[in-house]
Parts: sequence; structure tokens; C-alpha cells
Amino acid sequence: MHPALMADSNLDNRTKGKATLQPRFGTTMGNRRAESPSLAKGKQLDLAAPTLEELKKNPYFDVAVLPPKARKSRELLFHQKGKFIAQAAALRRQAQLEDMKRRIAESARKAGLDEDKSEQAFMVSQPPGVEWWDEGLLMGNTYPDFSILNDESAERLCKITTEDSVITRYVQHPVLLTPPQEKTLFVPKPLPLTKTEQAKKRRQDRMEKLKEQQAKVRLGLEPPEPPKIKKSNLMRVLGEQAVKDPTAVEARVNREIAERREKHEAMNDERALTKEQRAEKLATQQATDAAKGLQVNVFRIDSLASGKHRYQVDINAKQHALTGITILHPKCNLVVVEGGAHSIAKYQHLMLKRVVWTDNLPSLARDADQPASSGGKPGGGRDPVAEAAWLKPEDDTGALRDLSENRCVLVWEGEIRQRMFKKWGSRVCETDSEARSALERAKAEFYWTKARSM
Repeated sequence: MHPALMADSNLDNRTKGKATLQPRFGTTMGNRRAESPSLAKGKQLDLAAPTLEELKKNPYFDVAVLPPKARKSRELLFHQKGKFIAQAAALRRQAQLEDMKRRIAESARKAGLDEDKSEQAFMVSQPPGVEWWDEGLLMGNTYPDFSILNDESAERLCKITTEDSVITRYVQHPVLLTPPQEKTLFVPKPLPLTKTEQAKKRRQDRMEKLKEQQAKVRLGLEPPEPPKIKKSNLMRVLGEQAVKDPTAVEARVNREIAERREKHEAMNDERALTKEQRAEKLATQQATDAAKGLQVNVFRIDSLASGKHRYQVDINAKQHALTGITILHPKCNLVVVEGGAHSIAKYQHLMLKRVVWTDNLPSLARDADQPASSGGKPGGGRDPVAEAAWLKPEDDTGALRDLSENRCVLVWEGEIRQRMFKKWGSRVCETDSEARSALERAKAEFYWTKARSM
């Protein structure tokens, strides 16, 4: 310890236990009374200000007197990186989970396995008293015990011998219906042969036919054919006879050649079909094609002012045995055709590939000479096509209309169950309402709506 501090500690030890001397002069410190021994020994006076709780207990305390609280400055709190990305990912996962639950619930509802009815699905219902196929044979609603009944009692409980019984001695054979899928069965076509293969096959067939004929001649079933004399083998077949009288031999060869040619042409004529037979064969083929399934095509044509175009549309539909209608309208023209797959394919190729819709030809002289009142029809009937000015290839000035932008578009194609039109025809319609009314009979007005929206 420092010597100075040791001196102070000795001083404290000397003064310990002695009363403190008070000054006797007139000062503040001197006038102060000595502390009473009770206060020195007891608790010190609490001179601190009263607390807020103590003030509130005072009945005369006014809260408005309190000073306002000091405003604390708020700290800047930054969001952690990836917080909102995690929240968005959680929301997406929740949405995917809800969507999966919804799809599972819909599939379960369609399959009859709804979660609410899962318990009922596994519950076995009580069997009915009488099955539905036996209701018409029993009198009551339960099955009688036939083991304890005799024949007479059993007949009374069953509707077998009564007049209204569904069981008789007649046998009913149901009518056999052709499955619809057999109409469109795919028939595999034979592999097409090349020109060389066709010649080889034809040569082999002729060889087999010749061998068969030679075998019949050897057996004496048929007489041998006379030698086929031609100008190229004349000397080799006739020999000396050709040398003796060449003029007669040449005339004979020419006569045989003419006979063979006439025979060949006669056989071709016998095999050829007549005009009526060709028409009947074509109609049969078209009916068979339509029986396999009907198809429909809808075409939209900007302009049918050219008479040639109208003729091509009309005559080809009739030749292919198609039914439908042609709607002639100032804004656009609609062609609806329906028929077999082969006929529709041919007609579609005509409309989209063969016909040149940008060509325009002037009216024929006989059409120009006919008066508008008669319309070119015998008997003076009115022809709306001849009277409509927008259906003429010439405009008001007499010049040919410009059809460079004219085109034909396939609006719709598909299959139908039955024909919507009974025959093929055309109709001139000045307004959209007339065009729709022309198609309403066949319930095909939506074709016009589809074409006008393009």
C-alpha cells in the first residue's frame, strides 16, 4: 500500500468511535442540527418523486397534466432475399394441389366413386323380392316355394298358362341388322404391277391357256386349229403352193387376215356395254359409294358472274349424283354438296384445282338476244339468274368484269348420317335472310353463317 494511503487509514482508526465535532460559528453548516440518533439508526427518508402508479391512485390526479411520451424512431426492417418468391411458390403449389383435388373429384364423380358416397358404393344392397325378368311371370311380389307346391298350385301362382302370358309356343327370331362399321370396312387393294410385270403375267397366262388347249387337241376333245397364215410366214407355212400361185395365196392370206380382224372386233362389240348399261353401272357404283358413308363439302365462291363457272358447278354435281344447293348472292356464293366419298373427292378436285375462277367469258349471243322478260325460258317464264344484273359477266358499261381476285375456298367438310337435301338445285337470294331461309328447310343455315364470317 502507498505510504500516503497508509497515513489516511491510520487517521481513520484514531478517529473511529469518537463523536464528530460540530462547528460553533454562525454558518449553515453550523446552524444545522445534529442528526437524531433515531434517524441515523433507522431508514432514510425517501425523497424520490412519486411513480406513475402512485399518482394514478390519487383521486385528484389529472391525466392531461402528464407530459407526452417521447417518440421512438422506428428502425428500417428489410425483407430477406427470396421471401416473396418462396411465398409465390407456396401459393402455386397450393393452387396445383387444389386443381388436382378438383380433377380427382370430377373423375370420381363421373365414375360413380365420389368420396361422399364411397361408403355407399361398397355397401351391398338387399336383393329384390322378384327380379325384373320374372315380374311378368309371377302373380305376387315374392318367389313361391315351388318345392312344396303341386303343379296346379304352381300354375295358379304363375302367368304361364294364362292368355296374357309372355311365354307362348311361338319362337321369335330377331331381325339381323348389319353393323354400321361394316359399311366402311377397308378393302385392301392388290399391289399394282409395273409394265414389265404386267407383260410377264399376261405372257404366262397365255402360255397356260395354250398348253391346256394343246392337251385337249392331243386327247381328241377339240379339232386342231388351222395354221395362222400371215404375210411374214407365208413362204414357210405354204411352201411349194406359194411358189406355184403367189397371187391366189396372197389373196387367201388377205382374206384370212380380214376375217380374223372382223372376228376380233365382233368379240369386242359383244363385250362392250350399251349406253343404258353404262349409265346403270355408273349409278350402281355411285349408290354403293354413298352407302358406305355420306360426306358433305361446303364451298364459298366470291363471284359466279361467269356462266361457264355456273355450268361447271351444276353439271359436275349432276354427273357425280350429288345432292345439295347453290346459293347465288351479290356478296358471296355458297355451294353445298353431299354424296359418297369418291364423288365428293372428284368434285372437290374440280372446285379447288381444275376450275380457273379468274377467267371470264362474255355472254353467248343467244343469251344476249333473248328479252329479259322471258329470261330465256320457253313459255315466257321468269329466270331470276337472267334478270339479276350482278350475275352477268358484263358490268353496266358493257365491259367484262374483273375476276382476278375471284377464288373458291373450302369452308367445311365432314361426314353426315343422312342427306339434308333431296336433290340438286340452285337459288338466287338478294339478301342474307333469303339465303338463310333457303337453308332452313335442310337445317343447314349455319353453313351460311360460317361462310359469311370468313
